[in-house]
Amino acid sequence: MTIDDIDVDAAINSVKGLLKKEQGLSPALRSAMEVLLLLVSVLLNRITLNSKNSSRPPSADPNRKKSNKKGHSKRKPGGKKGHGGTTLEPVDDPDVVTELKIDRRTLPKGVAYQEVGHERRQVIDIDRCRFVLEYQAQILEDDQGNRFVASFPEGVKRRVQYGPGLNASRRIHR
Repeated sequence: MTIDDIDVDAAINSVKGLLKKEQGLSPALRSAMEVLLLLVSVLLNRITLNSKNSSRPPSADPNRKKSNKKGHSKRKPGGKKGHGGTTLEPVDDPDVVTELKIDRRTLPKGVAYQEVGHERRQVIDIDRCRFVLEYQAQILEDDQGNRFVASFPEGVKRRVQYGPGLNASRRIHR
């Protein structure tokens, strides 16, 4: 095997030949050198394994050439020129407001807290008509100014977002 233009097998065989010719070498040193050469051979064989010469799957082969599954397109990525994007904005009058309270058992003990407001996130969904569900997460603050915000439900990540019903509808009608 060759690594960086070095014939490793030839170098190991050369060292083994020199060990046999050397007469004044102690048996312990000779055995240690043979063990080290064996370890180098085993480790190099393990390093040079890949998906083509072993049972290793291609996904676990770090040096494989990765092919582009989609192929190369001549089109530039992104939207068309002149087409403006849109950003979801919160509505002033949500259909349902759900207030989320902090579980006070999870807060540090022995500190006084006062409510200082809510953080709002809205989920826009369609149920034959527009339906906006707003979550208001309670915010508490202790006497030292540390703030604690109630957790939003899983999947509610943005200030305003589409709900699961609307997302499913968008996928169907594409």
